[in-house]
Amino acid sequence: MSKPVKELLRKELAKRLEDVTSLAIVGFTGIDAIATHQIRGRLRQKEIRLTVVKNSVARQAFKSVGMEPAADLLDGPCAVAYGADSVVTIVRELLEIGKDNKNLTVKAAVLDGDIFGADRIVELSKYPTRGEAVSRAVGCILSPGRRLAACLIGPGARIASILKTVQERHEKAEPAAPVEAAAAPAAVPDAPAAPAAAPDAPGAPAAQ
Repeated sequence: MSKPVKELLRKELAKRLEDVTSLAIVGFTGIDAIATHQIRGRLRQKEIRLTVVKNSVARQAFKSVGMEPAADLLDGPCAVAYGADSVVTIVRELLEIGKDNKNLTVKAAVLDGDIFGADRIVELSKYPTRGEAVSRAVGCILSPGRRLAACLIGPGARIASILKTVQERHEKAEPAAPVEAAAAPAAVPDAPAAPAAAPDAPGAPAAQ
């Protein structure tokens, strides 16, 4: 391969990895073109890109984008897997594919500058992804608030229940209101006044 061609490949790979901080190195020994195409299609569904690289070109590209730790991980026929939301997602998917295709191996991975060799790949696959880490962090932040709200609301609810119970018992124990007295009988009308005395008859002697 001529130097101009290598330089073009280096620039192209460096352009693809420009914003990449984490990736996985995949071993492709014994994998034919058809299997490679199928693996790429499966990874693409997870938004993972797979690029088969020439090691010498890849080393130069890694160094040009500040991925020097990855340059020393290239050994034998390799491909570079990157993308998705986290290299953890990439490693998990590659390990699943490896169950069906034993020739595919995850040789190493880089997570924000930290190197994970072949002996630590399974360990890396158990790390939380960024989304999972954010979810756990939010849960930890909200959990004390939930507990505090429960502590504040719980006693109030119990007190309200106790007061309601007391009120209900008090209403049951309260005597019934007295029946109103029967209406008083109507007043008897006064007897008619006695008739006035008749005037003395004429000529009658005056009383002494």
